[in-house]
Amino acid sequence: MQNDGEELQNDGLESCNGNERESFKDSRLVEDGNERESFRVPLGPGGKRIRVSRGDPVIFKPYWTKMSEECMVEIKGCELLSYLSDLRSVCWFMMPELRDAIKRLHALVGNAETSDRYIVVGNGSTQLFQAALFALSSSSSSDDQINVVAAAPYYSEYQDQTDILRSGIYKWSGDAMEYDKNEAYIEVVTSPNNPDGCMRGPVVNKKKCGVEGKLIHDLAYYWPQYTPITHRANHDLMLFTFSKCTGHAGSRIGWAIVKDKEIAKKMTKFIQMSSIGVSKESQTRVAKIIEVLCDSYKNFKLGSKESELFFEHSRRLMKERWEMLREVIKQNSGFSLPKFPRVYCNFTNESTETYPAFAWLKCTEDENCESYLEKKMKILVRGGSRFGSDPRYARLSMVGRGDDFDEFLKRLSKEHLKD
Repeated sequence: MQNDGEELQNDGLESCNGNERESFKDSRLVEDGNERESFRVPLGPGGKRIRVSRGDPVIFKPYWTKMSEECMVEIKGCELLSYLSDLRSVCWFMMPELRDAIKRLHALVGNAETSDRYIVVGNGSTQLFQAALFALSSSSSSDDQINVVAAAPYYSEYQDQTDILRSGIYKWSGDAMEYDKNEAYIEVVTSPNNPDGCMRGPVVNKKKCGVEGKLIHDLAYYWPQYTPITHRANHDLMLFTFSKCTGHAGSRIGWAIVKDKEIAKKMTKFIQMSSIGVSKESQTRVAKIIEVLCDSYKNFKLGSKESELFFEHSRRLMKERWEMLREVIKQNSGFSLPKFPRVYCNFTNESTETYPAFAWLKCTEDENCESYLEKKMKILVRGGSRFGSDPRYARLSMVGRGDDFDEFLKRLSKEHLKD
């Protein structure tokens, strides 16, 4: 479900000095003739902060630049006028070509079961998360608000996304590991987990609380560039997002794979009432990109180059970044990173390591990693306390722009040399 859009808004909130506000502009730089956004925050004479706090997956842009022609979509002015797409489907605003493309994608990767399931499309998986909370809570026999929990460290926006609507049927209740109420609950299981990249399962102690809870499986990062595909996920309610699958975060497309028809209907109703469906232009674009991605694997068997395969290309990028980061950390005793075992991947047919979209960095010499990195190195990250965890940890993005990542490594290396 993972959405880091709130960071984009918060960027403009620089502090004031006296009567003068520290200027922040949505600065544009020119790269290969095209404008792109600068993620660096101006500070004046003292230098620049490097922001590695958000999960904006622009790392994959070079690949899609090469595939630009193949992914082009033409939409005429007379097309896509209606709200409706397929009245025979539970999710009536979902275009059949997108539904078929999603099923084809999961069949290719082998990461989720789609047969005899209902697919619900949403404006990113953030909207689907709220739709799932609504559907599961309104299906409960309890008159009280259902508790929503996730095991710490949990995604930093779960709490705000749960509480923002001030719902009368559900509420945020914190760490699933500590949940012991004899009350109805929904546990969000994020696997691989954001922020630490670990594979997860449910953790609520059912014997202790005496209640059978409901589950939402957030599988935003269960793709082969981040983690070995060990099984075909087959849960009651699974969330995926196109932004983390291919890097096309701006298209704002996510989908839920749901076993229960009534839950799928209620999720569809929530999206209908909140946005009257999902943009058909976005659906059309995503369906085309998935078609190009899947066709490349089909054509690979006929003699195309491996460099044209998206997951292999993107996995190499993730591996390179993780190897560079680990090499820098190895030389710096002030930080540590989690270790991941090699696991057999059913997609690549080999034993591989995990290369998460985020690094869960621990500061071994300071009690507040976020503050330490900002003050000492002008590196902006998200601190562990935002994830319900120890402030000695911080999350940093591994999927941002290359020059920002390189500068981040350079600053960590310089700090080592100072020591």
